[in-house]
Amino acid sequence: MSSMIQHIRRSLSWKLGLGILLMAVPIFLLSLGILFVQSRYMVKKEATEHANSVLHTTMQHLSRHMNIVKTATDINDWEVTENLQPDSLLAYTRNIVMLNGNIDGCSISTEPNVFPKYGRYFSAYTVREPDTIASVVEEQYEYFEKVWYKSPHQSGKSCWVVYYDESDSLSLTLDGMIASYCKPLYKETIIQGDKESKQFVGVIATDISLLRLSKLIATETPYADSYFMMTGEDGRFILHPDTAQLFTNTIYSDADPTKNADIFALGHEMTTGKVGSMSVVINGERCLVCYKGVPGTNWSLALVCPERSILKNYDLLNYIITPLLIIGLLLTLLFCSVTVTHAIRPLNKLTGKLQRIAEGHYDEHINPTPHQDVVGRLQNSFATMLDSLSNHVGDIQQMNAEAEIRNEELARASELAREADKQKSLFIQNVSHQIRTPLNIIMGFAQVLGESKGLMPEEEAKSITDMMRHNALMLDRMVRMLFDSSARGTTEELYANRNEVVSCNEIAQECIAVTHELFPDLPISFITDVPDDFCINTSHLYLMRSIRELLYNAAKYSDGQNISIRVTEMESNVRFVVQDTGPGIDEDDAYRMFDFFTKINDLSDGLGLGLALSRRHICNLGGDMFFDLDYHEGCRFVIELPKE
Repeated sequence: MSSMIQHIRRSLSWKLGLGILLMAVPIFLLSLGILFVQSRYMVKKEATEHANSVLHTTMQHLSRHMNIVKTATDINDWEVTENLQPDSLLAYTRNIVMLNGNIDGCSISTEPNVFPKYGRYFSAYTVREPDTIASVVEEQYEYFEKVWYKSPHQSGKSCWVVYYDESDSLSLTLDGMIASYCKPLYKETIIQGDKESKQFVGVIATDISLLRLSKLIATETPYADSYFMMTGEDGRFILHPDTAQLFTNTIYSDADPTKNADIFALGHEMTTGKVGSMSVVINGERCLVCYKGVPGTNWSLALVCPERSILKNYDLLNYIITPLLIIGLLLTLLFCSVTVTHAIRPLNKLTGKLQRIAEGHYDEHINPTPHQDVVGRLQNSFATMLDSLSNHVGDIQQMNAEAEIRNEELARASELAREADKQKSLFIQNVSHQIRTPLNIIMGFAQVLGESKGLMPEEEAKSITDMMRHNALMLDRMVRMLFDSSARGTTEELYANRNEVVSCNEIAQECIAVTHELFPDLPISFITDVPDDFCINTSHLYLMRSIRELLYNAAKYSDGQNISIRVTEMESNVRFVVQDTGPGIDEDDAYRMFDFFTKINDLSDGLGLGLALSRRHICNLGGDMFFDLDYHEGCRFVIELPKE
């Protein structure tokens, strides 16, 4: 095996063959992959259309069957109310069952004491048994709270209900489960004052076995493992191949909302009576589910088709194509190798000579060839190269000497650049020191002037004082930014205490208060989504400087009427958002606004340091600051810091 690998590594023909194959294989595989994906999509699409067609056909059969029950009940409604006698009611139930082979039972139950002879209860019931039809008047049967009686009584409308026969409750088989069309019965109109109302006298309920419905809808399924299921308005299973699920479980049973969101989406669609299809994982298996509401009911019928059944033939095709693909690729590799070997045979001789030259035998001679193909031109080129190689050796040595001289010059230039940078930092620090001295004097005189009441009008003195203080603060801000941009500023991460417990709401309000020192009448909105005791571990100084700079820019360059700062908690960080409704910043300028000594335009004052320093502060604290390009009503800056 190792010898074969070594041969492939040394053989140019095999390398070229592999190269051709490596270029062809991705294209081939991509095309094949697109074909497979498209085929899979078409198979699923066709399966969905077929399943919906089967569901539609089955729904028609089901609706036709249920309409027979409904019609048989409705046509006897008036006759029952006109002949409200015990014997007549029993006869009507029997006629309905006898004349309709799809009906399994019928009952007419009345309100209490409608027939004094029977007392409080009267329920005439006819049921279809295997060999006969039995009719009986049930005695002392408490039916008033039964769903088939209570639902139409309370709603005053006909409805379909599902329940199971109490006689079969212990076994709970599909045969004992009943779907019943229930219709309220009303007697003649009762006039009470100016209003007319009907007198409710009972309920006629026509039954059909769910076993019969199950056999009806199971007659045609598109795939061997596909099946139908039906749910009620609460998602409870009415029909299901697993009878253990009936009435006891819903579509949401055993489903985790965090892991089975598709099941809950399907349940919502079905319980609301919608029509559609979706891919859902049921019992750990991906299935196609087509669903549709049953007309006249709050039920929903669904056809479940496992994807393994839908893609059975498609997967079988993949098993056949894959081995053929591998064999085809190997044959292609062999063909490429043989073809290339024949084409480059003259190169083998040239390779031997070049190997000796590479070993230092510069006396080796390469004869020119009259052939003008690629190999011939290559051989002539090597012959020319060998003749001129010795001539270029001296030139190369001279170039090496010159390169060493240039490297030394570059090293000296680099040292001078570092020294210049050091001198720049010292200069900035000295300037900062020289500016702070008169700054303190100005602020001292401003305080004295503010306290010199009576020497000049109070309003004029205050105006001068405010102006001096404002300029002093502006000068202090400029000095601070110059100092921060110095060499010491670049190492601020070494001086910053990032373990301070900082309240997010308090620091935002502090920044607002500092901004008001420069712009006393400026309204600034403060919005917070976090409690007052919400804190993070960071540097109070550098965070405050960054937020204060954003508020200063908003106050200076906006209309000064719609400035706000918002504190928001995210999943892993906290956000400070400062926005205004000013002229905004062009998208082209937004990408360079954080560069040092860069101003957006010639009209803006300052040193071009504020935003650059603020972003550096935040980055040194482990966060980020950026400009929101999606905000077009002014400017919006966002500061993000980790919560922990």
